[in-house]
Amino acid sequence: MSDAEYYQTIEKPSFAEFKDRGSKFIAYAYPVQTLEDCKQYLQSLKKEHPKAVHHCFAYRLGWDGNIFRVSDDGEPSGTAGRPILGQIDSKELTNISVIVVRYFGGTLLGVPGLIQAYKSATAMALQLVPVIQKPIEVMYELHFDYTQMNDVMMIVKQCGCSVVGQENQLFCLLRVGIPKSRLDEALHRLNDIRSVEVMAVK
Repeated sequence: MSDAEYYQTIEKPSFAEFKDRGSKFIAYAYPVQTLEDCKQYLQSLKKEHPKAVHHCFAYRLGWDGNIFRVSDDGEPSGTAGRPILGQIDSKELTNISVIVVRYFGGTLLGVPGLIQAYKSATAMALQLVPVIQKPIEVMYELHFDYTQMNDVMMIVKQCGCSVVGQENQLFCLLRVGIPKSRLDEALHRLNDIRSVEVMAVK
């Protein structure tokens, strides 16, 4: 995946409900950027559904999707988190967290039943929301004199970079995400401006 210039994620949060023999499975899908985002959504759902018996989840983060975690939250091992992640992966999504809240209905569903329920709830939530492509960005810091602000910002805009942070004093510091597909062009143009320092952020 490292040659890819785009990654796929969901546009906005969505949720769907799946019922089986009295048990309710409510799947919430969220676009996320960081582990902190995942934790906050989980905490807020635990507050919103204090009577639910399980809050199972899976998330996948990073442009290459190599940060992920699954949790069965007390369900039999492999019956909740893995099926949720399986649905995320079948759509090749990253920067996404799906949390499924379960209310027990009194009838045990067994392992196949649980796997099917968590899978179905997740699939339904993901079907309801558009998948979008976002450019993979490489982070850079630009240091320059205030008088060069217009020249720098023009390149940033034309190359479709996103501004992540900015400090303006006598000298300006700009943190930008440069789309991988426009990296050579953007760096070439920025380096053409006299005395602009361009540094890759590790």
